[in-house]
Amino acid sequence: MSLPKRIVLVGPMGAGKSTIGRMLARELGYRFLDTDRIIEERCGANIPWIFDVEGEDGFRQRETAMLEELSTEFETVLATGGGAVMRAENHPLLKKHSTVIYLRTSVEQQVERTRKDRNRPLLQNDDPEGVLRRLFAVRDPLYTELADIIMHTDRKSPRLVVRQLVNRINPKTPRHQRQMRKEGRNHV
Repeated sequence: MSLPKRIVLVGPMGAGKSTIGRMLARELGYRFLDTDRIIEERCGANIPWIFDVEGEDGFRQRETAMLEELSTEFETVLATGGGAVMRAENHPLLKKHSTVIYLRTSVEQQVERTRKDRNRPLLQNDDPEGVLRRLFAVRDPLYTELADIIMHTDRKSPRLVVRQLVNRINPKTPRHQRQMRKEGRNHV
């Protein structure tokens, strides 16, 4: 079995897409790309500022353009924003030449992981848990529908999640092959 051309991580904020994506890319010998970070770099502004100035719709337009641009990048692990699944036109861009992995986490874990993060404009209100619950109710079916692999991340270290993903994607990764050669084994 060969590695997928591209891996796309979807899931809610706080699921670990950036952290796990970086580690997974390293493990597979792929490049890591994060749509939110690239948008921030190109705009010269952070996501809360973009939301303030352009609104969520303006940000989502930028996100779609970014997904379109990156849809032909191979040997990459792409972390997407939690709302990327909300636009139907993004679905084929997410699936194109890709294995889509849904990093699924509970709302309780999301609350824990995002409670001090001021870089999440949708949570800057009096009831962030309520917002997370409403977002989960709408987005979970979309993540599930798009996913080739669903990986639960609650109470798991990023290292464990990556190890489990590698075993599901392909147990014969470049790192695994190097280790086998190093140990003098011919068969991988």
